[in-house]
Amino acid sequence: MEDWVVENLFNGNRELQIQAATQLSKLSSKQRHGLAETGIISPLISMLQSQDFEAIEASLLALLGLAFGSERNKIRIVKSGIIPVLLELLQCESEELIELSMAAMLILSSCKPNKLVIASSGAIPLLSQILNDVNNGLFSIQARVDAIATLQNLSTCHQIIPLIASSGAIYALLQLIHGHEKSSELTEKAISLLEIIVFSSEDSVSETVGIAGAIRIIVEAMEEGSPQCKEHAVGILLHICQSCRDKYRGLILMEGVMPGLLQLSVDGTWGAKNMARDLLFLLRDCSDYASTSKQSRHELMEQIMEAIDADGEKVDGTTLRLVQEMINKLKI
Repeated sequence: MEDWVVENLFNGNRELQIQAATQLSKLSSKQRHGLAETGIISPLISMLQSQDFEAIEASLLALLGLAFGSERNKIRIVKSGIIPVLLELLQCESEELIELSMAAMLILSSCKPNKLVIASSGAIPLLSQILNDVNNGLFSIQARVDAIATLQNLSTCHQIIPLIASSGAIYALLQLIHGHEKSSELTEKAISLLEIIVFSSEDSVSETVGIAGAIRIIVEAMEEGSPQCKEHAVGILLHICQSCRDKYRGLILMEGVMPGLLQLSVDGTWGAKNMARDLLFLLRDCSDYASTSKQSRHELMEQIMEAIDADGEKVDGTTLRLVQEMINKLKI
């Protein structure tokens, strides 16, 4: 069967090539990886350029099978010139081919030697466009989740992060976070990538804060997101405030951060609790805060901090209710 697959990928007509690629996807991982040594990646990539839906689909599935679990094959596939072809497919009008192409890009981007090749190919601006969905709904949720994951893979190479930040990704991520359910996978991945970008440089902090409504969007994610989403959100807010406390803490307080921040310091994840408390200490001496009685609010916040610290990590229902009552007073 392996010989038949190789023969027809290289020499078969359109139908036989599609059958061979389909059969390749059904072989065991060991068989697929063995066949990669025969040079079959080249005819598979040629099939991607055929303008034939069935051929492209069969080839993408076969290439995904070859790449999965093999760093060597991921490198081979990229060296064979697949990235420009994938970028073209990502701009086609077939949702199915876009999703398969995006899945291929995701798998290939997980391999360290491929990261700079992908980044230098022009992929990053296109991935940011996918996040922003400039084609009015063409890109599925899955395609955008995979686009974010691909950018996260690339961001582990620190010299690539400035390229991501300058591609419009910050604005696109904020729009995704604002426009989707805060507990969704898409929002969680979006705010995770945003945290990586914001932490990368002072320029990224400035660009993020400079986008209208950015702080409000991050505060909403901290209030309404999944536990991990809340942790990423408070991490971003803490880093923004730490980067220039006098410049940014007033902006953060103006967005009504205190109730959600106080709640998070009680019932967030371990990391979120610690970051929430660090941010509370940075914010509570801000003279810009307190529209009515600054002193009374500061005293109330001291009481909240004492209530939290009194029970350490174990906060019982009574303490939580007391803290919630104090938080409600801060809303007035």
